[in-house]
Amino acid sequence: MKFSIIIPVYNRPDEIEELLESLKNQTLKNFEIVIIEDGSVKDCRSEVEKYSKILDIKYFFKVNTGPAKTRNYGAEKTSGDYLIFFDSDCIIPSDYFEITTKQLEKENIDAYGGPDAAHESFSALQKAINYSMTSFFTTGNIRGGEKIDKFYPRSFNMGITKEAWHKVGGFPVTSMHPGEDMVFSIEIIKQGFKTKLFKNSSVFHKRRNTIRTFFKQVSGFGRTRYIISKVYPETFKIFYLIPSVFTIGVFSLIIISIFFQLFLLPIGIYSLLIFFDSLIKNKTNFKVAFLSVFTSYIQLIGYGTGFISAIFKGDVYGVYKTGFYK
Repeated sequence: MKFSIIIPVYNRPDEIEELLESLKNQTLKNFEIVIIEDGSVKDCRSEVEKYSKILDIKYFFKVNTGPAKTRNYGAEKTSGDYLIFFDSDCIIPSDYFEITTKQLEKENIDAYGGPDAAHESFSALQKAINYSMTSFFTTGNIRGGEKIDKFYPRSFNMGITKEAWHKVGGFPVTSMHPGEDMVFSIEIIKQGFKTKLFKNSSVFHKRRNTIRTFFKQVSGFGRTRYIISKVYPETFKIFYLIPSVFTIGVFSLIIISIFFQLFLLPIGIYSLLIFFDSLIKNKTNFKVAFLSVFTSYIQLIGYGTGFISAIFKGDVYGVYKTGFYK
């Protein structure tokens, strides 16, 4: 089995070098790498050339069109029979392809996804954001705990047969981002292909390095979740409303606490739960645990406000009428 790794890049030469270094160290190298520079001002050509004699790499530069079209462009340039999509800010454990190959040899799977984790080299803020994006207390473990027959792979760590990719039609080419990978996965399942979570095929996924960019990211997740639920109502789950309810609840408690301070107690209890859970998961790193409280509120409130704003904006991007695939 030969894999074709597809990596869209936009102004991230340093991260690409880290990713290529991790691919160089794989215990099994049954893959080619296709890197597509999506109109970057700071390109990674020199970083790619550094590894071109060690790894099988194809490098392309194109005008900026966004990640969906760029991934589709890269998929057309591949020669493997199984496509692997990584984000450029990932670091791949050395046994990733050994584990994934064995898993695929055991099971007849059309597409898979793997979880993400924080690498020891990540900053305290990135580790805190990783906690808030994966914790039971913030997301309910939906990124790694979905039912096997309904698992939706995400583009930071996704594999799919080239045959299935062609039949689905690749990633949707609307202007919506983020969320195009979720739409792609919904279409994979709708068209009868089998997906699964490979829990051991994990990657180290870098998070946003500022609170502002993290809030913007999760707000986009909330907004596009509402849009996707309108186009694919069968995918809606009641717990998608939790961040919005949480947001309304937190602000309501803060307002009421002006008159009755006891109403701050639920916020205090929840904050302590987050702090001690993160402290355990991050090996008693108090800085990460403290930041995790903050990033968890950003995670939920950002997502919640994004979801609520999409409800009031109505026909966002016009996708209600046109859908994602044209």
